[in-house]
Amino acid sequence: MDCPHCKVFHEEAIFKDNLMVCPECGHHLRMEPRDRIAYLADEGSFKEINKGLTSCNPIEMEGYEEKISQAQMKTNMEEAIITGSCTIEGEKALLGVMSFSFMGGSMGSVVGEKICRLMLKGAEEKTPVIIYATSGGARMQEGLFSLMQMAKTSSAAATLDEAGVPFFVMLCDPTTGGVTASFAMLGDITCAEPNALIGFAGPRVIEGTIRQKLPEGFQRAEFQLEKGFVDTIVPRFEQKSFFAKMIKAHKYEENFFAKMWKSYESSKNQDKEL
Repeated sequence: MDCPHCKVFHEEAIFKDNLMVCPECGHHLRMEPRDRIAYLADEGSFKEINKGLTSCNPIEMEGYEEKISQAQMKTNMEEAIITGSCTIEGEKALLGVMSFSFMGGSMGSVVGEKICRLMLKGAEEKTPVIIYATSGGARMQEGLFSLMQMAKTSSAAATLDEAGVPFFVMLCDPTTGGVTASFAMLGDITCAEPNALIGFAGPRVIEGTIRQKLPEGFQRAEFQLEKGFVDTIVPRFEQKSFFAKMIKAHKYEENFFAKMWKSYESSKNQDKEL
């Protein structure tokens, strides 16, 4: 297969062995959820949760059931996201990985529900949540029900924040539309893969709205990093160690402030006794 960036041909097995990164130019090709999980999670540690949830047809859109069935057969997935628990270099985490191959990674009722359940589980169990986002946006075949997922997932992210549990997001190519406008930009640390397309509307829509010519590559990860919308760009080979370090750093911070608070409370009680 040809690299879409440098056009150099490599056998598909070479791309897969290289985590779908071009050996010639380093371009990051799109990667399927189970391949990401196999790399990121410690061997044998991933346990899928919230299986068996599938979309219905809430607004009776003609042909929608057939499209869902076709996507399921194509991807061997029930929906556009897989969620579960795992360890990453021995550190516990809850992991959600989206698939662009499943109807463009669109966020319908089931995708929103699985993301919310993952976040609420993280808040309850005090376990960090990591989501790999890749999507064309809300799933229009579900009408208003799909748009409601933006508020729903944002609310779950707020619950996670109130519980003091870290939420890490990896923006993959592409992350656009209602996913970008909701949970994908609410992480405590917002990461991106190199050259990932990140935005809300397309360039032509934006240029037509503001009537200005946009700079080259303005929706790519590097531009977003320069403007502060992304905290860091993490190449695929470094992502496992990166997230392990982030989880460890949070654990240290949590323990540090917990000890400081206990010390403060203890000193207050001693003052009262005196």
